[in-house]
Amino acid sequence: MAAFENIPLVHDECWEEWMSLLPQDLWDVPLYNLAIPGSHDAMSYCLDLNSPIVTSESWILKMADHAFPCIMRPVIFKWATTQEVDIVEQLKAGIRYFDLRIAHRPKDGSQDLYYTHVLFTVVTVLEALQEINLWLENHKREIIILACSHFEGMTESLHEHLISSLKYIFGSKLCPIMEDITLRNLWKMGHQVIVSYEDPAAQKHREMWPKIPYWWADSEDPNILVHYLEKKKESRNPGFFCVAGLNLTASYNYITIHPSLSLKKLTLKCSSCLMDWVQQQTPGEAHGCLNIFAGDFVTSGKFISDVITLNKKLSQRTY
Repeated sequence: MAAFENIPLVHDECWEEWMSLLPQDLWDVPLYNLAIPGSHDAMSYCLDLNSPIVTSESWILKMADHAFPCIMRPVIFKWATTQEVDIVEQLKAGIRYFDLRIAHRPKDGSQDLYYTHVLFTVVTVLEALQEINLWLENHKREIIILACSHFEGMTESLHEHLISSLKYIFGSKLCPIMEDITLRNLWKMGHQVIVSYEDPAAQKHREMWPKIPYWWADSEDPNILVHYLEKKKESRNPGFFCVAGLNLTASYNYITIHPSLSLKKLTLKCSSCLMDWVQQQTPGEAHGCLNIFAGDFVTSGKFISDVITLNKKLSQRTY
């Protein structure tokens, strides 16, 4: 097995099999004590510009969109889009945690489900899951976490349909709730997929894990975000997964007075500040250590490589 130092540190495409390249002393570290790069609103790269706005959005936004669609739709699109490459490209780049907001379109008589972020996606839930499964077939030692949440418009029967689909598509790759979730043990058992399902419908299914806490600062200011995460990490339970959300959130007022900006421009503008903070973090089980880092436009810059290489600190401590 290649040593950690031999993993390329420059190009994102070199991280396609980063878990399999970790040194053996990290094979017995629980996944919740490793540093894992994640994708916030992972499916927003394929938002449907013509779809209805998600029901939970504010009535002001829906009213403005109804009155001035030619103006509002481009604005919504550039602020709701958080990723720019598809799910397989994110996997290839090294992303292993996926934030997936799932919903049923209003007035849709079918069982088709979609991903959402203000708008619905073009790609259905099942289409993306099948693509993920195909990729995993060719990457047997990579482990992913799918965090399913929101579930707008979902009935009990639709939840059962989705959970049954997850079981059917991933089969034995699904990891049931258990304690020993180390790479060595998961490889031995053939498990590659951990599904966090944020709804009571999952409680009777041992293959569905409970909600993973996602720390979200709800601010467009990177300094406020860093301060928020610094406070949150002090209370982190090192015995379970948690997500440090590096995603910035712009208020309606901020968007109005910055018409030339987009979420991507804001994210890239603040990237240096956020990545300086990430580079100072440490994975592990000690007080204040972090686990999953989720961001927007994850294939831009050094986000993925900076998160993965945090594991080198953990490895060095074990020698």
